[in-house]
Amino acid sequence: MTVLSRQEVISFMKLNQFAIAPTSTTTEIEELKRIYFITAATERLTTHRLLHHLLRQSFPETTTQEAADNKIANLLVSKDMDALSLVQMTTPITATMIWNLFLQLLGFQVEADFDLTHPEKLHSTVNLPNFDQSTLTNTDLLHAWYQLLITHTTTGQTFLDQLASHGYYRQLLARNQLPKPLFFNGKAQPVFDTTKLIHEVVYVESPQDTDHDGQRDLLKVEITRPIESNTQSVPTLYTASPYNQGTNDAAGEALTHDVNVPLTVKQPTSNTVTSNTLTHDSNPLPAPRVINGHSDQAEESFGNTFDYSLNDYFLARGFAVVYAAGIGTKESDGLRTTGDPEETTSTIAVIEWLTGKRVAFTNRTANVAIAATWSNHRVAMTGRSYLGTLATAAATTGVEGLKTIICEAGISSWYDYYREGGLVIAPGGFPGEDADVLAEETFSRQQQAGDYARIKATWQRQLDTITRGQDRQNGNYDAFWDQRNYRNQAANIKADVMIVHGLNDWNVKPRNAEKLWRAMTKLPINHKLILHQGPHIYINNFRSLDFTDMVNLWLSHELYDVDNHAETILPDVLVQDNATPETWHPFNDWGADTNNKTTFHFGAQVLSTTNTDDKTYQFEDQLPAKQFDHYAHNISDWQHDLVAASSPLATNRLRLVAPVQTDTLTIDGCPVVHLNVAVNQTIGLISAQLVDLGLFKRLNGLPTTLARQAMDLGDHFKKEDLREYELATKPSPYQLISKGHLNLQNRTHLTQVEAIKPNQFYQTQIELQPTHYRLTPGHQLGLLIYATDFGMTIRGNQAITYTISATNSWLEVPHL
Repeated sequence: MTVLSRQEVISFMKLNQFAIAPTSTTTEIEELKRIYFITAATERLTTHRLLHHLLRQSFPETTTQEAADNKIANLLVSKDMDALSLVQMTTPITATMIWNLFLQLLGFQVEADFDLTHPEKLHSTVNLPNFDQSTLTNTDLLHAWYQLLITHTTTGQTFLDQLASHGYYRQLLARNQLPKPLFFNGKAQPVFDTTKLIHEVVYVESPQDTDHDGQRDLLKVEITRPIESNTQSVPTLYTASPYNQGTNDAAGEALTHDVNVPLTVKQPTSNTVTSNTLTHDSNPLPAPRVINGHSDQAEESFGNTFDYSLNDYFLARGFAVVYAAGIGTKESDGLRTTGDPEETTSTIAVIEWLTGKRVAFTNRTANVAIAATWSNHRVAMTGRSYLGTLATAAATTGVEGLKTIICEAGISSWYDYYREGGLVIAPGGFPGEDADVLAEETFSRQQQAGDYARIKATWQRQLDTITRGQDRQNGNYDAFWDQRNYRNQAANIKADVMIVHGLNDWNVKPRNAEKLWRAMTKLPINHKLILHQGPHIYINNFRSLDFTDMVNLWLSHELYDVDNHAETILPDVLVQDNATPETWHPFNDWGADTNNKTTFHFGAQVLSTTNTDDKTYQFEDQLPAKQFDHYAHNISDWQHDLVAASSPLATNRLRLVAPVQTDTLTIDGCPVVHLNVAVNQTIGLISAQLVDLGLFKRLNGLPTTLARQAMDLGDHFKKEDLREYELATKPSPYQLISKGHLNLQNRTHLTQVEAIKPNQFYQTQIELQPTHYRLTPGHQLGLLIYATDFGMTIRGNQAITYTISATNSWLEVPHL
């Protein structure tokens, strides 16, 4: 294994910061005083004594001047002088000296990372302060230290956060000198006591009875809040996590569907939504429980449970954190429904309690009500995947009090998760999963034997209803999926929205983010989009991006009403570069209609922007049984062979390759494959992949852990690993850019099913998943057209032959 030297690692390091609030020198000094880094008397010190004070403040873990001086003496301002010697002399203080101190305090090493003679030539991107003169004044030093405090260290947090984890605020709080909350550069500071967090449980009464037991569903809610919230109200970060109370993995695995089944003929219809209607529950909603009394004290606590380090980070900064698993989970009532309006109702019931509009009880039977007296009635929702999905669902109700959501890898339409183009499509990595499987996996009520015994028959009927409703036979977008499409209610969104999504997420595919982004374009809300190069992951511990600071700026504005201009400071769209490590680019939009479009025509194994071809090309879908079985159990081998120039799948695909790039092509939006296609059967499916070809070093598929437990979430509190995307040590032959699938019976419109006449050509198109991808010089754009996708579609292994007419087939690529 190749190990990079520290210099090689540092040469790639870019401390991209987008959450720095611009400030004037006057404001910088006021803020330094606000956190007691300086006082009015400090400003009047001589320049050298002021520098000594600033350095002393930079080592809060020391309790005496002598101990601090020992550390100051280990900092060099030049090759021949240390910092302690400098502050004891009258030698002029220069910009180079301060830059040298700046970089060392941030964690860069002299000689290994930068040269003391020319620190400004450090290869990394660092927020070095600028000065107007060579000999520095007190104002210059204060400006430099303000910039130092808000700049990221080499371990992925601001220098001020590092000082806080070393006890800076703890010492001030011992003297009761700090207000709570406290903000610096527009961001909440860790001044709340995480050693005395309150952990309590309440049971919110939701306005629904999904298990039909004659009582409204009670929902278990777990709350972690600062002890200070007993005397002052705080905002809430709420994560709706169906996984919070445990999962039934074995039961879900047993229910997983066989994907080695044939594609079958669908009944033609002009509208798949109206031709399939759902039966609605006609039972009247039970009356609310009669309240027997009120209490300010919860009766139940909880131990270690599901948590999210981004939420943990905010506990020290004056935010409460709430988790709720929702209906059908352990110690809650109701049944799992996988994304329908009932689940949305249970999700917002918690928000309504946090804002004083709904009742919760101290336990499940006594009917003693408890209010969220500690809540300031301002709520944000956080979380990834199903968690971000429910945040989106809640936002589309317009529920009062929900000020913002941070939706990471969230589903905006469940059809776009489990279906595509009239086909049953698996989320990447989970062939055979479906809405019923997920419902079974998250129905954690069955983990308590007594509760499950009472509800088992009711649950089985519910599970059967989901299985029938999802209809794996046809893959149509029908009423079942339409009621699980949150974008239908996008116009109701009042909360500001931050979307975070991976461009290589084949679980919750990028279409979920792009279509939600488009649906919000004209709404009177602030909305931001962050696109990273990862699959289905969190990004709050990346070294190259101040994501946590961005969220801090955002939430301080949204939930504490700080006028920090987060809505204008943060880029509307921020994209991680796929070609250059640790690089992020701001944009105004993603996939705008005004983007340029280049047409690539089909030829004999080529894509051409100039030449056209009047020939036809064929490929088969069926494979020999042994080869089929191998690919069914080794999907990575199938993917490799699908792309490879010389391949056992040569007759099972069309492989079209464009000329080598001489300039950079930045693809932005949804590539579209236009096809003139015929099939020799009355059924057919088409899949397509857009790939980057060429033997090059590309980013690894997953971020590398650079340092274990390197990021502090508070003073003597939890820690987080530092991670980053790095270039692979070995070149790879390709990178998947995008893909898409289509049932040829849905060739005209998603909600229209048409018959197929064998060997008749049809004009259709496949819109691939949206992307943003830089194809750099030397690389080649490749298009693969095939049928069965072993990772996502059903696998019938049927004797189907497809014919593509190049005359009316082309690839349309949107780009900047």
